[in-house]
Amino acid sequence: MKKLFLIIGAPGSGKTTDASLIAQADAKYAHFSTGELLRAEVASGSELGKTIESFTSKGNLVPLQIVINTIISAIKNCEKDNIIIDGYPRSVEQMSELDKVLSAQSEISLRGVIEVDVSEEVARGRVLSRARGADDNNEVFNNRMKVYLDPIEQIRKFYKGKNLLFVINGERGIDEIVADVKKTIEGLL
Repeated sequence: MKKLFLIIGAPGSGKTTDASLIAQADAKYAHFSTGELLRAEVASGSELGKTIESFTSKGNLVPLQIVINTIISAIKNCEKDNIIIDGYPRSVEQMSELDKVLSAQSEISLRGVIEVDVSEEVARGRVLSRARGADDNNEVFNNRMKVYLDPIEQIRKFYKGKNLLFVINGERGIDEIVADVKKTIEGLL
């Protein structure tokens, strides 16, 4: 059975970096970023990639079925049993659909949802200083932050109710944050 760990947080919270460092340091983990999976599709120049880009270029969410199918396919095709996915879910609808899909099968078990918590001020500073792509500007950041904040209380409540939510302070040094995230995951294996 695949053990799934979700890492959520505001844009610029460091969730992708944290998950990536854990997977690089320990071969028993695989890491998938929904953002990276979707960006790879955009970079491929495919029709699906063009559709995805029409949403991401404005800071909007990619349609649910495209994201769910991408995630489930990546997990099932992975050679490793411990999977870390960051950046998902980003809406109540995504959370509900993932819960429905996971409940209907026995190959993947969600073990924990880890929120890397940062203030909007810290998130903005990180995103605007990294300038990774055309979507790293103030206007898009404001929209991405709103997209993150609107559903977060419902997402927290849902996963807290299932005893799956763990919150990590993301405003410390990277080594401390990664150590806390890894310790949390290790305790849930």
